[in-house]
Order: sequence, then C-alpha cells, then structure tokens
Amino acid sequence: MMHARRALLYMPGNDRHKIEKAISLQVDSICMDLEDSVALNRKEEARATIVRALTELDFGFSERLVRINPVDSTLAEADLNAILPARPDGIVVPKVASAVSLRWVEGKIAAVETALGWEAGEISLIAIVETPWAVIHLPEICAATPRLTALVFGAEDMAVGLGATRTGAGWEVFHVRSALVLHAAAYGLQAIDMVKIDFSDTPGLLEEARQGVEMGCTGKQVIHPRQVVPVQETFTPSDESILAARELVNTYNQYLEQGTGTFALEGKMVDFPLLRAAENLLARARAAGKIA
Repeated sequence: MMHARRALLYMPGNDRHKIEKAISLQVDSICMDLEDSVALNRKEEARATIVRALTELDFGFSERLVRINPVDSTLAEADLNAILPARPDGIVVPKVASAVSLRWVEGKIAAVETALGWEAGEISLIAIVETPWAVIHLPEICAATPRLTALVFGAEDMAVGLGATRTGAGWEVFHVRSALVLHAAAYGLQAIDMVKIDFSDTPGLLEEARQGVEMGCTGKQVIHPRQVVPVQETFTPSDESILAARELVNTYNQYLEQGTGTFALEGKMVDFPLLRAAENLLARARAAGKIA
C-alpha cells in the first residue's frame, strides 16, 4: 500500500530545528528542501544538515522526502550525491518539464541502490508539475518510471508561467489542477494539491482542501505547522462516511450473490461506480490508519 500523503510539509533543509519541529507534528510526509527555501550560498550547509537529520533523527511514521534543485541546474547532481547515501524515502523533483528529468534522477538513484546493495526501487520519486511545458507532457512524465508515485501541483510557478494573476479563488489555475488529477488517476499516482500561501487564512485553507478532496486529490502541500492538522483532517474520511461506505459495500455484495447488479439504498440507485467510490474511500481511510 502506498504511503498516505494527506499533508506534505516543506521545511528548509538548512534548519535542523524546523526539521525536528516537523517530526513532532505527526505529519504524513516531511519534505526537507534544497530548492526555493535555501539561499544559493547555503546549499552545501543544507545538504549536510539533511544528511545528519536522515541518519540521526527518528521520523516515526512520517515519510522522509528531500526536494532537490531542478535537474537543469548545476546543483541537482551535487544534491543527489550528498543525499542518496543517507537513504531518504523519496526524492521530490521540481520543475519537471519532461520524462528526461525523471529518468536522469532515476538513473542516479538506481546506481546508488545497486552500489550499496539496497532493494531496487525502494526510493520513490515525486514530480512537481509547475510549468506549462510540464502540462503538455503529462502523459510521458507519468509513464517515465515505475519509481514515480505522485504528482504535485506547483500553482504559484504555474501562474507565473501562464502570465496569469494568482487569486484566492484559483480559477486561473483550475484547468491545470484538474488535468493533474486526471493524469494521476489514469496512471495510478497520487495527486498532491497546491499550497495555500497565506498560512494565517485557516478558513481559506479548509475550503481549498475540501475542494481538493472533491476534485480527487489525495493530499495537499503545506508550508506551516498550523496547516498540518486541518489539512490532514480534511483528507481523512469521516466516521460517518466510512460507516456508509462499509454498508454500501456489504449490501452490494449481498445483492451480487443474488445475481443483482443494481439496487436502491436510502433512496439512491447503487451500481458499480458507486461501489468503486465506496471502496476508494475505505482505501483512503486505511492509508490514513483510521481503519484496519
């Protein structure tokens, strides 16, 4: 079962204190950053700090991710050379424009796994979709490598690339947001939604997270500790929805044994698509650890 990523929290890679704070939050995924949050003259310090964190700290059940610098920069190879021997759970690749970037990172990871005798494929890849070019090449990006487990939507960079004005409602990036969910679903990947930059706007965060759930996103990026709980709660199925899903699945199976494919339940016609929706909800509840 794929690791739940209801919330993916970014922390600057050169700040040990913030990384330790992230561990205390019981967040699904902690992404230690080498890209945007780290100044050019602090990159080497950040690499060393992340390596020490990976080797010295107990992250509990939180996934240990590292966001490297873009592949077409002069920094990505040094990032991977430093980080990979410390055995992170996954590498987050920003500004992915085509399958070429992911295959290059895949090659670097595979070489380290082979050299150190690790199980092949144990380090996952996550691609950030944040340029118009990436949207055009989504099918080939999704099919680039079996190591790819999730797509992340970088709305801020995308808006810049589109020449759009970023708004609270987000209609200027809605098409791309929807396209990312569509392709993630088609290729069996997780779809991790955009960041809410204004971390003081909790009502706005909740509304954006709720919309993400309804669109089919499996999680959301967060940039501040106070965003973790509301986001993870929003992406966790409620007790009531779990009970209803179980009832639907059980009833469907009973009718199926009788040779009936559709039936009425609480005034609604139930058929296979509704069964799949109920099963998907239960799978999300299991991934979140809410049910066995």
